[in-house]
Amino acid sequence: MHYSSLVRRREKVVSFYRYVYISNPEAFREELWQVFSAWEILGRIYIAPEGINAQMSVPEWMIDTFVSFVSEHPLLGKEILLNWAIDQPMLAFDKLKIKVRPKIVADGISDPTFNPARKGAYVDAQSFNELTDREETLVVDMRNHYEYEVGHFERAIEVPADTFREQLSLVVDMLGQQKDRPVVMYCTGGIRCEKASAWLLHHGFKQVYHLRGGIIEYVRQVREKGLPNKFHGKNFVFDARMGERVTDEVIGHCYQCGRPSDRQVNCRNDACHMLFIQCEDCAQQYEGCCSSACREVVHLPEEQQRLIRRLAPQKLPAFCNARVRRMQLMGSATHPTMQDLVEMVRNGIQLA
Repeated sequence: MHYSSLVRRREKVVSFYRYVYISNPEAFREELWQVFSAWEILGRIYIAPEGINAQMSVPEWMIDTFVSFVSEHPLLGKEILLNWAIDQPMLAFDKLKIKVRPKIVADGISDPTFNPARKGAYVDAQSFNELTDREETLVVDMRNHYEYEVGHFERAIEVPADTFREQLSLVVDMLGQQKDRPVVMYCTGGIRCEKASAWLLHHGFKQVYHLRGGIIEYVRQVREKGLPNKFHGKNFVFDARMGERVTDEVIGHCYQCGRPSDRQVNCRNDACHMLFIQCEDCAQQYEGCCSSACREVVHLPEEQQRLIRRLAPQKLPAFCNARVRRMQLMGSATHPTMQDLVEMVRNGIQLA
């Protein structure tokens, strides 16, 4: 779709998922591609034998047709919760991508006895508030670190990881001595906490709940029904918007100066590209980079920049771990840094 058409476009962003057996993911992909392309729907959809996970923008004039299609399709159906965006100041997607994957959420689970259909109980916004009012309830955030740091629920426990795969084993270890306490889990739209709730039940937890529709549906319900809001800050989203403003509170801090900020950007140095929080002042000072070394890289000749991009994963694999890079910025890690890569290139080190 041409850029000028995108600028004029009126659309609504929606996300949905369903765990359902799909016998022929490729055929389902082709069907959705034909239909959604014709309707000028943009977005990102993952299909796997275990189900579908979709985030998309629907032209306003096609919303009713889209809703009817979803509710009547045998692999989707009326039980699917359509999560419409709560904050949409800009275009979210510029193309339509539909991919077939082994799983709709990469979980690393290989246990053949695990049954994802044996999941925790759904709770809506009111039930979530009531559960979390109880001191004995554990509130668990099943999103990545960079999502948690700009917004989360009151009393939420962070499972400090950068992937859902890492979180599943970690959350069992973190809560393993509290299997008799009520646990309520949440994520952005519900897909991760639904599988995580089944994983906790599989490991012997007794009372497991998960927030139906995630943060997006929770915020819609509290605003519509006038309920107390227990979510503070921004809800991170995986599209061009980067986040939905839920409250005016800024709970994050700039990685470089420490001042309050929830402005998340990717480092301008493509060899790094780390997602981090950077205030406007530091963005100017560091030219959109996460460090002085990365700022130095973007001024190197293109040939040297390409060499650094090749060196990063091969010579310094620890550097390519997002958690390690964050720790370096916060001064709590001693792994090789971008400056080491710069010196390698300047000293003429070549790849093996």
